[in-house]
Amino acid sequence: MPPVSRAVSALTLTALLALSAAPALAQDTPAAPATGAAAQEAGEWRTWSSLIRPSKYGNDFAHYDFVNPDAPKGGRLNLQAAGTFDSFNPFPVRGTPAAGFAAFGGGIAYDTLMDQALDEPGVSHGLIAEAMRYPADFSSVTFRLDPAATFQDGQPITADDVVWTFETVTRLSPLYANYYHNVTSAAVTGEREVTFRFNQTGNRELPNIMGDLVVLPKHFWEGTDAQGRKRDIDNPTLEIPVGSGPYRVKAYQPGATITWERVADYWAAGKGPRVGRYNYDEIRYTYFRDQSAGWEAFKRGGFSDYRSENSAGRWAQGYDFPAFRDGRVKKEAIASETGEPMQGFVLNTRREKFADPRTRRALTLAYNFEEMNRSLFYGQYARTTSYFQGTELASSGLPSEAELRILEPLRDQVPAEVFTTPFTLPDYSQPNAERTYLREAFELLTQAGWKRQGSQLVNARGEPFRIEFLAADPSSSRVIDPFANQLKRLGIETTTRIVDASQYQALSNDFQYDIVTDVMAQSLSPGNEQRDFWSSAAAGQPGSRNSPGIRNPVVDAIIEKIIYAPDRDSLVAATHALDRVLLWNFYVVPQYHNPSVWLAWWDKFGMPEKRPAYAGVDPFSWWVKGEVPVDTPADQAAADAPDPAAAPAIPPTRP
Repeated sequence: MPPVSRAVSALTLTALLALSAAPALAQDTPAAPATGAAAQEAGEWRTWSSLIRPSKYGNDFAHYDFVNPDAPKGGRLNLQAAGTFDSFNPFPVRGTPAAGFAAFGGGIAYDTLMDQALDEPGVSHGLIAEAMRYPADFSSVTFRLDPAATFQDGQPITADDVVWTFETVTRLSPLYANYYHNVTSAAVTGEREVTFRFNQTGNRELPNIMGDLVVLPKHFWEGTDAQGRKRDIDNPTLEIPVGSGPYRVKAYQPGATITWERVADYWAAGKGPRVGRYNYDEIRYTYFRDQSAGWEAFKRGGFSDYRSENSAGRWAQGYDFPAFRDGRVKKEAIASETGEPMQGFVLNTRREKFADPRTRRALTLAYNFEEMNRSLFYGQYARTTSYFQGTELASSGLPSEAELRILEPLRDQVPAEVFTTPFTLPDYSQPNAERTYLREAFELLTQAGWKRQGSQLVNARGEPFRIEFLAADPSSSRVIDPFANQLKRLGIETTTRIVDASQYQALSNDFQYDIVTDVMAQSLSPGNEQRDFWSSAAAGQPGSRNSPGIRNPVVDAIIEKIIYAPDRDSLVAATHALDRVLLWNFYVVPQYHNPSVWLAWWDKFGMPEKRPAYAGVDPFSWWVKGEVPVDTPADQAAADAPDPAAAPAIPPTRP
């Protein structure tokens, strides 16, 4: 994951919304209902499901209430992507998928059985599956496919495709393997029906999250390419695949650009989740090596039509270029209801030097957020103090009675402070704070077996304490260096290694780093995906989201409490308990978050008056109202030339 603050893009938005969770499912009866014993066993058919509360649309979901159902089609959306790509197959761990492809959620290439709502947390609407049903004990779920569902080559989407996809992606992807850990079988149980059976009852989330399954064309992947070679879904490829979603690849330059075209006869264009959306005839991604180059391209225009700003300095002072001054570019801070992801320096506990929690706590004490926020971020960021920041799932104070019922049986394996001390992070705004916290950090390092030898901190074998920060963008140094300087004061040697995007992805997948910056986005209703984030099993799976390498039986046990929570109150209590245990084990040095989405865009779009409350922004509900003239290099140079009559500008002392 990129070391940035909250981002809003086609890919990021899909990824954030793809983290689903623990439900109470909704009702609808579009077909003749089952009766008698069959109804009790199988349940009623439903066209939507809800994880938290009933959907506001009920049984008549024609389109989202924030879209313009008559939005015009046409024009091109220009976007930027970082690094490079070498594959159109996002499902194996190997390779760097091109922008627009996503293993989870399908991106714009593939549809899923159900589609997660943008304006209601935890709600899904039928897409490839027109309906679903499950028994009262949640031991299975059956999906009935829409007879109109087709792939982009006109072939129908069949129940056999669904079964083959499930077996394939759970074999290839650690994310899917953990997400669907309790699914024992997938079988065709009717002409257009697929049933997934589970190895345990009472997991109220599983019937819902099976709807997140992307569906791939078995006939394409088991066929041959234009040269007669058998295709292999286990490996990266630049052969354009057959999808089922609203866009297909039109053209590309490997590692440089990829252009998608809207599928004119897209099978789901008239379904509720799609009406008024995906209005662009083309979507073109241009790749840039780093954020600085991407920023310059945005200012120029024509390469990137909107951006989610992740630099406080740019937001405060950078929007003073010709197109912004004359109104061709606009910006706005937008609120959403998703909460804030944990962003922090991840300490790789697979490595011996980070195995002791006292060492990890010492590093956390050395992080001076207040000075960074003042000197780098113009005071615009807030400190992140929870893995579920800004939601009811975030822990605070001391454990409640409901939390204690979970934590007490595990007391001997849990840091004592969980029960006695509200979790707080160091506050460097206090007088003499730096001296105090560095002294405490050094004492903890000494307790963990480190000692001072000259200017170095060494272990019992005399080996220096060295830390390498891994990053994919040169601009990352500005947020790494202040922390690294604090660590050097403790006698810890630090280096920063900047690699290209593909190498960063490969090293991250194999957990080959000391410290990386990670963003751990969560949903408002966590569930099975928590295994991929924190479980002992995921710690050893290449490509999993367990970047700290957590192997903790207490964490494993609480994850199961979350997954099998019988109701919302139990889910919230279990998540609070998990949050506390993660925080007090100091697996991550928490950084900061932006309470708003900073969005900037070229004024070429028509936009609905209303925005989706949960997602905050849905660029796919916009439409092109007319192209905006972009600056030529000569225009830019003339506009940026100093005015001899004007007072000299005083540059900021910090980026």
